[in-house]
Amino acid sequence: MTELSREILRDWQVRKTKAQKLRFIEFMQGRLPGLRVEEGGTPRCRNLVLGDPESAEVVFTAHYDTCARLPFPNFITPKNIVFYLLYQLLILLPFFVLAGLLAFLTIRLGFYAPGAMMLSFVLAMGLMLWMFVFGPANPHTVNDNTSGVVTLCELIGALSEEEPGRCAFVFFDHEESGLFGSAYFASRHKKAMKDKLLINFDCVSDGDHFLFIQSGKAKKRAGAALAGAFVDTADKQVHLAGPLGAFYPSDQANFRCGVGVAALNRHPVLGLYMTRIHTAKDTVCDERNFAFLVEGARRFLRLYESD
Repeated sequence: MTELSREILRDWQVRKTKAQKLRFIEFMQGRLPGLRVEEGGTPRCRNLVLGDPESAEVVFTAHYDTCARLPFPNFITPKNIVFYLLYQLLILLPFFVLAGLLAFLTIRLGFYAPGAMMLSFVLAMGLMLWMFVFGPANPHTVNDNTSGVVTLCELIGALSEEEPGRCAFVFFDHEESGLFGSAYFASRHKKAMKDKLLINFDCVSDGDHFLFIQSGKAKKRAGAALAGAFVDTADKQVHLAGPLGAFYPSDQANFRCGVGVAALNRHPVLGLYMTRIHTAKDTVCDERNFAFLVEGARRFLRLYESD
């Protein structure tokens, strides 16, 4: 890995508050000449852009904001939607129980009102929102999404002698709070990104199975090149999925020609899965994953150019 990537992993894993992000932006601008900030949207987003998205053939992206620390992992099974939904309901269950307890206590204390249950529900959901969005920063974010940031940095370094202008790189803000940074970028570059290929790296350092989730347009335009560029090795396997074959909630969803890339593990029953993220256990960093993705991306650019 480059010294920049090692420094990010060592010193810059927490990028949650405005102040933390601004310090990180200053650091990145000092290391990557030409990196600029595109600011706007609601909430206020600060996307970091290197290159020209308007003229680039491919835009490579990752979100740089990091999440709150939660007592439970965000367990994701992209190809097992039923289990994914059940797990999300399980996470919500304690908050519904809390809402019921608050309503019960309100009534027992003699403060019964027709809106007691609704007020209790609002308070419980407010607590959940605070935990997910405004809670204390997760101290370890190796996979989510320092790994995506490092992948872009490694790719930028590897392509430094390649034909200029073929690629642009974007580090999105506010993914964790609702994909706001990528939505702002899509709006700001609406005409250019209408049919342009975007490849988004989100959580790529923990797992030997790489899942590429392609929109219908991306599969049509770049599916063959992706299949030819990212191939199985002795220790890494590639899974290509169309828009109906997997569900992965990340920034590529805001683009018509988007591809999301994630590294996962495999369970004999649940299939491909991701865990540890959004907790202090998000510390797994398989450096081979970065090399695999960078080499594949360079092959992809050669193949995609010939399309």
